[in-house]
Parts: sequence; structure tokens; C-alpha cells
Amino acid sequence: MRFKLIIVILFSVPLMVMAQVKKSKADNLYFGYQYEKAIAAYKGEMDKSPLTNHQLLNLADSYFNTGSFNNAAELYLEVNKNDTIISVHRFNKMLQSLSKNSEKDKVKTFLRSKTDLLSPELLENAEFNYSLLELPIENNNSLIKNIGLNSPQGDFSPAFFKNGLLFSSSRIQKAKKVYEPSGESYLDIYFGTLNANGDLTEVAPFDKIPESQFHQSTPYFSDKLATFFYVLSNTEDGELAYNENGKNALSIGTLTNSGQFRFLLKDLSTSFYYPFFDDKTERLYFAANFDDSYGGTDLYYVYTNNGQIMSAPTNLGPRINSPGNEIAPYIFNGSLYFSSDIFYGLGGMDVYKSNMIVNDSYTIPVNLGNGINSSSDDFGFIIKEGQNKALSGYFSSNRKGGKGGDDIFSVTMQEVPGLKTFALRGKVVNLTNKVGLEGTQIKLLNNRGEVIRETFSTAGGDFRVEVPWQSQLTIQASKDGYSIFSTAYSEEVMEKIQIIPYNIGLVKMEDLLAEQEGKNVLKLNKFYFDKGKVEVNTQIAAELDKIVDAVLRFPQLKLRIETYTDSRGSNSYNKKLSQDRSNAIKNYLLKNGLSSGAIMETIGYGEEMIQNNCTNGAYCLDFLHKQNERTLIVVD
Repeated sequence: MRFKLIIVILFSVPLMVMAQVKKSKADNLYFGYQYEKAIAAYKGEMDKSPLTNHQLLNLADSYFNTGSFNNAAELYLEVNKNDTIISVHRFNKMLQSLSKNSEKDKVKTFLRSKTDLLSPELLENAEFNYSLLELPIENNNSLIKNIGLNSPQGDFSPAFFKNGLLFSSSRIQKAKKVYEPSGESYLDIYFGTLNANGDLTEVAPFDKIPESQFHQSTPYFSDKLATFFYVLSNTEDGELAYNENGKNALSIGTLTNSGQFRFLLKDLSTSFYYPFFDDKTERLYFAANFDDSYGGTDLYYVYTNNGQIMSAPTNLGPRINSPGNEIAPYIFNGSLYFSSDIFYGLGGMDVYKSNMIVNDSYTIPVNLGNGINSSSDDFGFIIKEGQNKALSGYFSSNRKGGKGGDDIFSVTMQEVPGLKTFALRGKVVNLTNKVGLEGTQIKLLNNRGEVIRETFSTAGGDFRVEVPWQSQLTIQASKDGYSIFSTAYSEEVMEKIQIIPYNIGLVKMEDLLAEQEGKNVLKLNKFYFDKGKVEVNTQIAAELDKIVDAVLRFPQLKLRIETYTDSRGSNSYNKKLSQDRSNAIKNYLLKNGLSSGAIMETIGYGEEMIQNNCTNGAYCLDFLHKQNERTLIVVD
């Protein structure tokens, strides 16, 4: 559980002064991170009088931090049942405890009972990852090994720098004091050269960053700015600086290659962790425990200009951040890698991958699965492309077989880790008035026609859906009283349509129909055949294409084609002419996508149903004769 000690260092509870709040001996041990002693003390106090719900939660946390997940789960569930004070962060610990006790079915049942209280993103993320982790494990030929020169203390947060790795360590040094909560040295930054096998050699404290008696950790180097970003303790005059509540927070500082240092993010009441600078967008990503957190520590970014902060922090939102802790952001080839201890993972901290898509949105974070992740804590994943496009990465873990606490592991890969997904977002609108359609059912089908995911559009017509990558996908949309949308896509097209908003237009059935001559007919502009001809001309084709579109949208439509002539010419000639024209319309529709089953009947009425007084022998102007020459597409 040494990772928990590192978490104490980086995610510490404030060293609260709060003299006005009286604490018991057990409380003081808990807030001093002495969890095993706190458990014994709380048990002793329980024998004398009942613990408050706050103290029960402290006891549950103590069990959680010492690996007694069964005891932790019982207490979290008890308080959650009897009180509403449990935070979303402890809610995650409760579900983590159940998961660690192999009670995933109980977790799923609990989630289903709380669908009205939990965010849709959390529920979707959980369902997706639970389904993903149940799939058969595929061997991706990744090679994972513990690198040389890890120490018995904590070694974590690797970062690429020149021909080696920067990393954080709590190795004992003469220059550093012992950090009481962990019993190890204050964190410092080290550098090791990478050899041909990906192992570290010649590990030593990194001398480009000035020495400090206190924490210096989680470094990142920006090639574009030639600048180091790293976390350090807030100090004043060489001593730790505290806020009014006795909290010493962590800040993010920068150091240029020329040796110029400055604080970039500093607040005595807020800690900042794990800086990552994206050279492409000039955004600085980091983890922090702001008040708008979705749980524990969330991921944020700020815009910068040449390293100077130009915006307020932006939370990455509920698709990425959760009731747990999110840390260690890292961007590679358009994907965000980060670590989270959300309850639906394999262990404590797991590494996740989310693709960065249109409008600053993200796909569902997918667990990288067994290998990089384990039943222990796995975090701080980084990756780069080397010669011949070979991929190499590093991460930290406290899994069994390590050299001490958190160790750094290397991983060589043949392909980018993490399940590839197809994510689609867009809007369903009524094509007539362009208003969004709520409650439209959107389905994704695989190449066997099986429904693999379905969702419904929101009040404004918006929708979002995501599935594991397929060789082919069909997108369908339907709503009672509206047309049906269905289109199949190849992999090449799938790559393109997911990077832009995907809009679907549906037509309301009644908007396509009109009443004419006491019949329901498709709305079309009036068209005419050339005099005495039966060939489909350009004007007619434009209207017939509307019929094809309507039937494709409403496959249930059954049509009857009725054609009429004026009274000029003999009755028998007009009868045959109109029948030939009905047949020509049918043939055009069949050639352009309609099935024969969609056309129930073709009828040529000739001059049997004249609409005015222009009967045989009557003198009429041409436009009056034209009123009788018509085609009706009747909907049965």
C-alpha cells in the first residue's frame, strides 16, 4: 500500500488547525495519517459511546487506506443508508471497496438504483468499461518489465527528457528531511539515462533544478518552450508556508533552460499536481482539488502564451473526471491518457485512454486492461514513438514483484494501447422546420446486422453514442410518425464522420402527404410529360427522386401510381398513353432504389376523370387542358 503514502504526500488532507473543533484521540490519529492506530482508537471509543457519522466515515477511510475493504464497505454502506453526508469521493470509495471484494454485481445493482441521482456520463462510462473488461483478453504482445535502479522507496511519475527519464522519488537523502506522513524523504526529482534495453542507468538527483528541503516532483519538459514544469511545496523564506487553516499546498513552477524560475500556479489553499504542457495547443494540463471537483482530484487545463497563463482553469468535465481521483494527464497522437481510481477499474489507480474529438469533447475513457493495469495501483503512463515507429512507454505501479514501493515499469508495444472506439455525436432535426427532435432512437448495428448500442436524443435533439471499433457500422434513427434513417459506413468513412458533428434529418409523415381528389398523395410539384411522349424527362426525374427519398425514409409506404391525360385525342389512345406513362414512372423508381413491393399498382385512367368542362369536343385553352393532365402517387 505504499502508493497510498505517495497519495498522502500529493493529495494530503489539510493539516488543520481548527482549534474550535474538538477532536478525539482517534480523530487526531486519522488526520495525522496514522490509520492503523486510528482504527484501534476508534474501536476503543466505540466501546464507550457511539461514533458520529463523520467519525464512522473516518474509520471507513482508515480501513480503506489499510486494505480492509470488507470493513470499509460495511461502514460506507451504513452511513450512506442512514445519512446524506457521504461525499461523492467517499461514494467512489464505497463502490471501490465493494469491487475489491469481488461484489461487482452489487455495484451494478446499486448504480441502477441511483440512475436518477448519478450523472449520465458516469453511468455510461461504467457500463462501457464493465462490458469491455468482460471481453476475452487479446494478446497484444506488449512486454512489461521493472526497470533497473528502482529503489525500496517510491519511484514514480516518469517523463521523457533527452536520452533518459526524469522521475520523482522519495529516496532518503541527506539534503532532505523525512516527511512524517510517509516516513520517507521529501520527494525529489531524479534523472536516469535510458540504455538500449529501455532500462535506467546512472540514476542521480537532477541537478538542473535547484535543491530544496521540501517536495519537488512530477516533472515535465516542454521541447517547444525549453522549460521544465514541476510541482513543489509552497515556501516562504526557506520554510513551508501555510494558509489560515494550517494547510501547506503544492504549487506548479517552471524553470527555463537558462535557469529562470517562476511560480505558475500557486495558491496556499489549493494543491496542483502532475503538470503536462501540450506543445501543439499551448495548453497546460494539471490535476487539482478545486471546489468544482466532480469528486477527489480532477483534471484541468489553462491556455498559455509562451508559458504565461492566459485563462482561468477549465475542468475537463464529467466524461473525464469522476467521483474518484484523476491524475497524470498525458497527450499522445490525439488521445488523452490519465489515471483514475474510479470504482469500475481493475484495482486502485488504473490508466485510461480517451480520444479528443470535436468541440473539446472526449470519448468514453477506456481502461487499458490487464498488463499496464493490474489489481494494484497503476498510474503516470507516458508513451512515445521511436525508430521504425516502434512504441515504448513507462508507468508506475506498486504491483507485486517490485523492488519496494511504487516502481517504474517499461512497456514495449506493437500498437497504441487501449481499445479503439467509434464515437458519434450530433443532432436529430425535423427537416421541415429544422427543430431538434427529442426521443429519437439511434441504433448502431455491426456488419451482421446486430444492434450493439442504442440511445435516445435529448430535448434539443442532441445525441452521443460510442462503441468498440467495427469493420463496418450502420447508423439508424427512428421516431414514431417520422421517417427512418439508415446508412452503412466503411471503416474509412467512419474515421471521417466521427470528427465532425453528425446531423440526422427526419421527415414527419404528415409533412409529406396532402389530400387530393379525396386521396392521400405524396406532395410533389406538378410535372408534365412531353406531348405524346412516355419518357421520363429531367423535370419529372427531379420529382420522382423525391418519391424514392420518401420511400427510403418510410419503408412501410405502399404506393399506387395513377396517371391521367386531357381529352385531346381518342379515348383508347389516351388510355394507352397514360398506362405507358404510369409504367415508365414505375420503371424509373425501380431502377433508382425502390423495391417492387413498394408499388402496389400502376393505373392509366386516360381521360376518364376530367376535372373541369374540357371534355371531348369542348373548346378550352391549353392551361385548362393541362389541369386534367396529372399524375398522383397515392399512399395506401
